[in-house]
Amino acid sequence: MPAKPVKKNAKAISKKIDYSDIPELSTEQLSTMRRVGRPLTGESPKLMIAIRLDPKLIEKLKLIASKSKKGYQTLIQEILEKFAA
Repeated sequence: MPAKPVKKNAKAISKKIDYSDIPELSTEQLSTMRRVGRPLTGESPKLMIAIRLDPKLIEKLKLIASKSKKGYQTLIQEILEKFAA
């Protein structure tokens, strides 16, 4: 059976952006900039991983976490730390 063609909901943007009227940043300006993102917590940044969990388990953990007024990922971190200790 042949694959169904993918429908495009939006027209592709073909116009090029003209940056000619934007002045370049100086070395001094660039040196004062900092990376935007989550602030570091603890001594080292946390490692992002992918893990497959049962959706029912995730819903239970989210419910428990909301009752504790914390994020479910924080709850999972705490559970794993306790288990590892």
